[in-house]
This record gives sequence, C-alpha cells and structure tokens, in this order.
Amino acid sequence: MAAGTDMAQVVALYKNTVYGIALARTRNRFDADDVFQEVFLAYHRRQPDFADEAHRKAWLINAAVRCSKRAAARVAVLPLDEQTAQSLLDRGRPEDTAVFAALCALPDKYRTVMHLYYIEGLSTDEIAQALKRRAGTVRMQLLRGRELLKGEVFDV
Repeated sequence: MAAGTDMAQVVALYKNTVYGIALARTRNRFDADDVFQEVFLAYHRRQPDFADEAHRKAWLINAAVRCSKRAAARVAVLPLDEQTAQSLLDRGRPEDTAVFAALCALPDKYRTVMHLYYIEGLSTDEIAQALKRRAGTVRMQLLRGRELLKGEVFDV
C-alpha cells in the first residue's frame, strides 16, 4: 500500500494496533474507542502521503499516543477495587485479564513500549522511531517494565 491507499484498507490493516495502544494507555475501552475514532478521523482529514508502510504505521502509532495523552488528561482514571476488577474479569473480554490489569498499572512510558513490543510485535528500533526515542531508551523501558510486571503478574 502506497500513497492514495483506500481508507478502509488502512483501517483494516491498523485497527488492532491503534486500538491496542489506545486501550493500553487510556485503560478503558470507552476512551480507547474515542481515541481510535480521533486517530482515523485525523488520518482521513489530513490524508497524509507516505513513502512506505513503515512511515504510515509510525504516523498512526504517534497519533494514537498523542490522542491517548489528551484523553487521559481529560479524565482521571481511578483504580478499580478488587470486586469490580473481578466482575470485569468474569466477563471474559481480553482487556480484562490479570496481565492487562498489570500492564495498565505500569506508568505510561513503560506501558506503551511493552504494548508495542509484546502485543504489536514491533522491534525496539521500530518503537524508537515511532515514539521518537532512542533505541537504548526503549530497551531500558522494556527492561524496567518487565521488572515491574514480574512482581505484579507473577508475584515474585
């Protein structure tokens, strides 16, 4: 897909990536839905021209991160009590697993790179390029994020 790609194709190709980032950063599906719409609306309005798919993907990742920051600033997220968390887990949605809850408990800088690396399958270099960070910074954030998760998910 190069310049002039059909909007439906772009959404179909990147919907999981954009929604996953939004969900990981906003910590709830309602705000994630808003971010998802905001990102693809901005894409549609601007109709940016990209040299290749890597550039398009990086643009969408950056847009999802920026829109998620704005959404998080609009709404204060309160931690769930144990009973509410368990009732959500019983519903069986993927975002309601213990791993997702632990991921959401991480600070933004760790949560985003962990999501991009483990869920989206991006390399540290791709994450660094998309987030405009150094690759060494991304690797350190992955290391620290894993250390934080280890205690939460595996109770080590």
